This record gives sequence, structure tokens and C-alpha cells, in this order.
Amino acid sequence: MPKDTGELIKWYERYISPIALIAGFLADNYILLRRVDLWTSNLLLFFYLAVAASCVVLTNLIATGRLQKPSLLKAAPFLPVVAQFAFGGLFSGYVSLYSRSAAYSASWIFVVLLAVLLLGNERFTRFYSRLAFQVGILFTVLFSFLIFYLPVVFKSIGQGMFIASGVLSLALTALFMRFLAHLMPEHVREHRTKIAQSIAVIFITFNVLYFSHAIPPLPLALKSAGVYHNVVKEGDNYILSAEPVPWYESYLRYNTLFHKTAGETVFIYSAVFAPSEFSATILHEWEYYDASDNAWVKTATFGFPMTGGRDGGYRGFSLRENIDAGKWRVNVKTGNGLIIGRIAFKVVDAPAPAETIEVRN
Repeated sequence: MPKDTGELIKWYERYISPIALIAGFLADNYILLRRVDLWTSNLLLFFYLAVAASCVVLTNLIATGRLQKPSLLKAAPFLPVVAQFAFGGLFSGYVSLYSRSAAYSASWIFVVLLAVLLLGNERFTRFYSRLAFQVGILFTVLFSFLIFYLPVVFKSIGQGMFIASGVLSLALTALFMRFLAHLMPEHVREHRTKIAQSIAVIFITFNVLYFSHAIPPLPLALKSAGVYHNVVKEGDNYILSAEPVPWYESYLRYNTLFHKTAGETVFIYSAVFAPSEFSATILHEWEYYDASDNAWVKTATFGFPMTGGRDGGYRGFSLRENIDAGKWRVNVKTGNGLIIGRIAFKVVDAPAPAETIEVRN
């Protein structure tokens, strides 16, 4: 067992922290952060943000000698661990939320970056005493939060909401720095150049990722999608006629084979989650792979309005007749062009109708 504070912290980092990381991620994914629009989910994230910001303030007040209270000085060695806990909770929550919306291959770049920060957070303890690092990470988690929180509040999504989240993140961080400068002016003055540089790099990185469609379009998320031989609505259910596949392939939306007879119709079905009272236009953009030009060619786009609130997502479908054999993909997009997901499949000419099974959704 640990004999002093230093040993206790090392013992925590070696034995407790990895278990807490796994347990926290599972709790976030299956219990605490089930939906992005629940007040309990946002309250938890607000709590983590408040704890993280408080740790930054207290750590630097103690480091500059402005807090001399014995009880606080005794707690000082634990502050980096508490900060690690708060930032870890935020990154865990973001990985959980953003991964549900990362159906489009390129958007996994952002989720992987969040996962790297989550795993790296377990080794960041010694950096949580450095002001520039603290503020940079705080700005990252704040920006990541506002990207999806503002659309939930204003029931809208698009470039305007992203720009607003970036401006608000910069404004709140500037106010936070003014508060720190009021408490410890010389300490902030010493680190302000590094702080400004780190925030600029993070802000530019977020913008590059967003405008290259590498940030998943939260709060929208593709719950299910696929290519089918028929789609019929019966009451509150959609009956989907699908070709049977091995169980593991049912989780994939890529490289699905579709056996088509002459003149057969091809259906694309999607279910997109959105928060309550959220409305948007969903597009199905059909593209065919032209092997001679080595390029994807858009052949048709279908749109329909959606309203949010259903756990399983708002359901809709589009269909095409007499399409050519070959590689196809359908981008599921918002009305302003954000890619929510993609269904890729290969059409193969068949002499007889394919065997199908019924799937209810």
C-alpha cells in the first residue's frame, strides 16, 4: 500500500487509472451519455468542464504562492490527478458521442484524434501543471463541446453553427484568461505567447478538419442504413427485404453485394437520429464509380424532410430503377452538404431474384 502522497498518486496512475478509463468509457457509452440532447448528458459535461477550469485556477494560484491555506497546499499534489480525471471524462464522452456520428470514413480522423487524447490523457499528469498546456487542452474540450451543444440549443446545423461555436470558444477562453490575469498578472504575462500559439494551432486544426468534412456532424447520427430489394411501411414499422449475410457483415455498410435482375428496383434506406424538435432536410446522393475515369459520378439526388426525437432515428428511403451493374455508393447528407454517412455496395446482374429475408425497423 502507498506510504505517502507521492506513492499514492503513482499507485493510482498505475493501477486505478487504467481501470477507471475503461469503466468510465463504458459508463459514458451505455449509461450516462446515451443521447446528445438529454439534459443529464449535458449537465455531466458541464460538470467536467467546471472541474477542469477550477483545477487550472487552483493549480496556478498555488504555483504562484497566492494560495497559502494549509488545507489547499496539502491537496495541491492531487490537483493534476483531478484535472486528468475531468479532462479524461470529457474526452471519453466525446469519443462516445462523436463515434456514433462518424459513419463517413473521413470523419473517423477526428474520432481517432479524440481517442489519442483520451489515451494520452493517462500520461499527461505532469503536464497539467503547465499553464499553456492547461489552457490549450481546456480550449480543445470547450470547442469540441460547443460544436454539438449549440446545434442542440438552436435546433440547427451547418457552417454558421460551427463558426459560432469557434467564436464563442475563443470569447470564453479570452474571458477565462482575463480572469487569470486579474488573479496572477505576471504569471499570465510570462506564458501568454505560448498560450496564444497553442490556441491558434488548435483553432486552425479544428477549422481544417471541419471544412474537409473530418468532424462528424453531431448532433445528427446515422443509426442504420443499407441497400434493399424492397422497402414497405406498415404502421410504425418499415419492412426491409435484405439479402442474408453473415452476422459480422450486418454491422458493415461497405462492399455489400446486391444481386439485381433485369428491371429490378434498388432501395436505399436510412435512419438518422436528431434531437427532439430538430428539423432538417436529408439527402440521398447516388454516385456511380466510373472505372474509365477513376472517379465517382453523381447520378441523382433525392431529399426529404426529417424531424428529430426518435431514439432509432428518423427513417426514409430513396429508390432507383434500371441502374447499371458496378460499384455504387449513396451519401446520406444534410441539406447544406454535411455528410452524415455513406452506404457503399456493388450491383451484380443476376438471372433470378435473390433470396431475401425480412428486417423490421
